[in-house]
Amino acid sequence: MTQVQEIRAAKVGTGKPLALAFLCTVVGVACLAIPMYVIRPFRPQGAQALSFALTVRQAGPWVAGLCAVVVLLLLVRYWRTARIGSRIVLVGLFASSAASAVMTHVNIFERMFHPYDSPAFGSADEVKVDPDDKVLAVRIGQEARAYPIRTMGYHHIVNDTLEGVPIAVTYCTLCHTGLVWSRVLDGKLLHFRLAGINNGNALLRDEETSSIWQQSTGEAIYGPLKGRQLKEVPSNELTFALWKGEQPQGKVLKPDQTYAAEYDPKDWEKHVEKTRTVVDTAKSGIAPHQLMLGVSFAGENKAYPIEAILAAKLIQDRVGGSPVLIVVGPDGASIRVFEGDATLTFVGRSGDGVMSDTQTGSAWNFQGCAVDGELKGRCQKQLEAHEDYWFDWMNHHPESTVFKG
Repeated sequence: MTQVQEIRAAKVGTGKPLALAFLCTVVGVACLAIPMYVIRPFRPQGAQALSFALTVRQAGPWVAGLCAVVVLLLLVRYWRTARIGSRIVLVGLFASSAASAVMTHVNIFERMFHPYDSPAFGSADEVKVDPDDKVLAVRIGQEARAYPIRTMGYHHIVNDTLEGVPIAVTYCTLCHTGLVWSRVLDGKLLHFRLAGINNGNALLRDEETSSIWQQSTGEAIYGPLKGRQLKEVPSNELTFALWKGEQPQGKVLKPDQTYAAEYDPKDWEKHVEKTRTVVDTAKSGIAPHQLMLGVSFAGENKAYPIEAILAAKLIQDRVGGSPVLIVVGPDGASIRVFEGDATLTFVGRSGDGVMSDTQTGSAWNFQGCAVDGELKGRCQKQLEAHEDYWFDWMNHHPESTVFKG
């Protein structure tokens, strides 16, 4: 066979290489498109679909990279012998497969909401925060810090260390949920990144094992640590003015000036309440964006409408058969929950303390301690509770009861 005949034969035989290149390109693009399609806001995620999308995303960089290499080899192998049209197609396929391979390495969520990798703090007088703005307040030992919600709502996660304790401070504005989790599991230190969203609640990924964690529950839902539970670190959602009064020596998270212009506006809640939710709450008769205070105690989950708490100022109730006391702070906006005392009945008061017990007339402050009267010095144990939109609380606590007092 002459050289001309060999070239002609090669030109005739480029159909299969083109088909293989096309198939590899489709696979590479799918490695990028499937996770982006499934793990996106305002779309319901089923457990199986989410697991499949997370598997594709984890394997994507390797699979898409291999596909791009195959297309490149085909391009080189048939460049001299292929027709001009086939060359153009191969170049286009390689460009698409290579772009997909590169993009599978990009965390699109961190491109939208940049991480705060080196958090900086200042004094309460140094960092400018509006007095009525909410902060996520954490105190461990003698060290107290405040994380402004409008800052956290953009970054979602701050990996920090407080009093030598590694913590992950997290906030999800779509579900109005701020929670703090320990970054130590089985003696291993974890570092968390924003990984996506699952039915309106943020997903976290630890860099050490690539396990995926649900922000609202602290449970690993995918990866080597699936089923494991992070330990919650006590926190309060308080107005900055109240926190500053309680912790005058505390430190405040500074805004990251590079992205401060993108932080949530002061009326961010009004904007979020207009967004679409993907969890159906119709059967409950409660609007999806009804803001609740979720309490888990004595084996029971119970949701309290925030508006009812703020109107009542003080609620004595039972959760799991045990007494609880829900108190609004002197700012009229901050809320704390305490393990109640069945022998005492409380009423609201002004002046010294936020409440008093009718049995002794002792005055109690917003920290749950008697500051005057017969019971002075006695303190009640604070319980963990956090604000959450109803759709998210119901989704993760389907057996929850609702306070209707």
